[in-house]
Amino acid sequence: MAKAKRIYGCTECGATFSKWAGQCPECQAWNTLVETVVDTTPTGGTPARSSNWTGQEAQVKTLADVSTEEVPRQLSGSSELDRVLGGGLVSGSVVLMGGDPGIGKSTILLQTLCRLAQSVPALYVTGEESQQQVAMRARRLGLPEDKLKVMTETCIESIIATARKEQPRVMVVDSIQTIFTEQLQSAPGGVAQVRESAALLVRYAKQSGTAIFLVGHVTKEGSLAGPRVLEHMVDTVLYFEGESDGRYRMLRAVKNRFGAVNELGVFAMTDKGLKEVANPSAIFLSRYDAPIPGSVVMATWEGSRPMLVEVQALVDTSHLGNPRRVTLGLDQNRLAMLLAVLHRHGGVATYDQDVFVNVVGGVKVLETASDLALLAAVMSSLRNRPLPMDLMVFGELGLSGEIRPVPSGQERLKEAAKHGFTRAIVPKANAPKESPKGMEVIAVTRLDQALSAIFD
Repeated sequence: MAKAKRIYGCTECGATFSKWAGQCPECQAWNTLVETVVDTTPTGGTPARSSNWTGQEAQVKTLADVSTEEVPRQLSGSSELDRVLGGGLVSGSVVLMGGDPGIGKSTILLQTLCRLAQSVPALYVTGEESQQQVAMRARRLGLPEDKLKVMTETCIESIIATARKEQPRVMVVDSIQTIFTEQLQSAPGGVAQVRESAALLVRYAKQSGTAIFLVGHVTKEGSLAGPRVLEHMVDTVLYFEGESDGRYRMLRAVKNRFGAVNELGVFAMTDKGLKEVANPSAIFLSRYDAPIPGSVVMATWEGSRPMLVEVQALVDTSHLGNPRRVTLGLDQNRLAMLLAVLHRHGGVATYDQDVFVNVVGGVKVLETASDLALLAAVMSSLRNRPLPMDLMVFGELGLSGEIRPVPSGQERLKEAAKHGFTRAIVPKANAPKESPKGMEVIAVTRLDQALSAIFD
């Protein structure tokens, strides 16, 4: 057997040392030495081989010789989760799921495994809860309990040994920050422990064909805690969005080797767990008795489908030397840039106004198609003029005041027409040859044209 040798590598400069130190002797960076384990060469000078080494070299093929048959997928029982995953679970894939505490990560995975366990072997590994706590939550949610196997363990060697014995097709590890390997001396949750434990799980998934879900904690900034290399090791990275005290949760894919990125699944939190929302546009649109100032509906594109959301703005006189610019669900820096474009090319100054912008429902709009809708809501609040309730707006705004096209314009218009909108202001390049039935499409090329079409 080869002896394990511990070394400490600097995450900044890559230098390695035999002992840990608070400061790297090479680059002088603090707290950057991370413990790793390497295998020494066995006696005799021959490199160490794995137990299944047969002496054969790896096969090399041309791309034309590689089979391109569709990878079979296992449906999870939730259409929204399958949408985010790209159509279902792929054998041997590793999915990393992150989110704030209490957002619903363990709930949706327990629901998924209880359903999958009725048809395929499944194993739920928890390092944060006891088996009794998991069983109590399953009964509270009314889930089938007769087939799912539960294990409480934090040692990765024991987890993999049990998994090889049970041979599950789907496995959950909740959470990766509580798992440790006996090869390292550092405490669970450290960079080295998280990285090595995840590497062993990924290797097991690829060898056995087991689909594995890893639950990851997040930092105050909302990113996954632990090493960034963890996101590169797995096949899919999912993030839960939304307020923990709110009703709706959004599950977004930021990396997916088997499907589209930025795909969005919408769920509603109920007393029986997370329920999928089949028509997200309906829940994000507020229905008022009468039009109100500062509100406009836009069509955003999430992954592979359009979605209608409401953008609200509140513009008020500022009593501060530096007026406030606050956004929820949108980019705050982009708001400041758009207000400058509005002043330069629209002739409307907001340098003495506080501007607050919000996307209803807690949705995060990451694309630039919200530019025109954002300025329409700002102008509506500034002039105290409500916009028609059947109006829908989208378009990207350039620094010179031009309205640029956005992807999938036809699908956005069809989604708006399906929900009863009769008027749309869109970039000229997105205007269809034939408008959807019952909808008037107004094409604009400049900011002043758009403002005239909206308010005149």
